[in-house]
Amino acid sequence: MIINEKMLVVSHSEIALNIYELRLRGELVSNITNPGQFVHVKVSDGYAPLLRRPISIAKADKLENEMVLIYRKEGEGTALLSQKTKGQLIDVLGPLGNGFKVGSEYNGKQVLLTGGGIGVPPLYELSLQLKKYGANPIHVLGFQTESASFYEENFKAAGETYLATADGSTGIKGFVTDVIEARQLEFDVLFACGPSSMLRALKEKFNHKEVYLSLEERMGCGIGACFACVCHIPDSPEGYVKVCSDGPVFHAKEVVI
Repeated sequence: MIINEKMLVVSHSEIALNIYELRLRGELVSNITNPGQFVHVKVSDGYAPLLRRPISIAKADKLENEMVLIYRKEGEGTALLSQKTKGQLIDVLGPLGNGFKVGSEYNGKQVLLTGGGIGVPPLYELSLQLKKYGANPIHVLGFQTESASFYEENFKAAGETYLATADGSTGIKGFVTDVIEARQLEFDVLFACGPSSMLRALKEKFNHKEVYLSLEERMGCGIGACFACVCHIPDSPEGYVKVCSDGPVFHAKEVVI
């Protein structure tokens, strides 16, 4: 069930270069059903900016009714959001979208989680859920540079973890695909979230595997009404899915990247 709630800021801090971790408390958390879902955040108390900002859920603690959001400060909206402090209330709509489906079918399986930049956060809750079901998660995280990397220790606590950076300042120099090849990583299922170029490369390289992709698109409404985030489907020039409501998670064969 989607609800609109004023959520309490429990903590808010910069954890890497222009990367912020925001912990919120509220009843909305009890409605989160799958890792990979997101929320739509109103970043100011006024009318501007008009549109909410979609932010993926990095962790959900239903016992405490708290969730963690991780976002990049890169525009007017997220700059305003970064100024929110502990004790304030933030208008949040959610949970939104269809996330990664996780269950007992992953028991005993090697699962590879690959994230790029701000696509990394939803993979953390996914990894925690997969471990609960007996899966063995392996993480490959890609960043532009070391100063922009985050949550390495968190992922290491959950399973085998490797980093790639574009400038080689930490981990392997290159992309997540370079790490997979260099480490000769074997897996049964691949889950990925990140920029389209990364998702496209993974889809092409591992089209013989079970691959699930969480797409990143600019969104207007977040509930499937405005058609701002459509994605084409294979073998149908006029066919499409809406990333916000049909996704953001799809089997790789379901979408054209």
